[in-house]
Amino acid sequence: MNLLLLYLLMLKASVTTFNGPSSLPVLRNELVVKYRVMTDRELNAAVTAAQCSPGPMGIYVVSVGYFVAGVPGAIAAWLAMVTPAFLVIPLIKYAGDRTGHPRFRSMLEAAVLASAGLILAAIEPLAAAAVTGWLPFAIALATFVSLVTTKVETIWLIAAAAAIGALSAVV
Repeated sequence: MNLLLLYLLMLKASVTTFNGPSSLPVLRNELVVKYRVMTDRELNAAVTAAQCSPGPMGIYVVSVGYFVAGVPGAIAAWLAMVTPAFLVIPLIKYAGDRTGHPRFRSMLEAAVLASAGLILAAIEPLAAAAVTGWLPFAIALATFVSLVTTKVETIWLIAAAAAIGALSAVV
């Protein structure tokens, strides 16, 4: 894939979303469905690799860029990820005290809800690629229940799932 096109697609995903994982549906639609430069399984691997490391939630776009075009793809994705941060500085200066206005707050709340809907829409195909048997399904279900009902740190759930996966491969 052309690096400029990859940068523009990543920039589109970064600009049209308000939090880290909400760009996932945009990236999946562009890179998996439309251009077919990666599979759902590769997208899962890229997101998982990035989420296992410290840093912002949206950093997975760098891993996605790497899966698509190697180191140059990772650099293009990183540039696309940081570009909106540089563009928002003049916007914040312009908005100033208007951010407390009820219309502005309603707009942000609507954008967050739309992002949540997009994430839910992207979950099904990614889950289908990741859950390939009863054990991955049980791990996913147990992780979900643990996240909803307890205050266990995410890292411990990831470590437990990895240990279970490793043990199942040995047995």
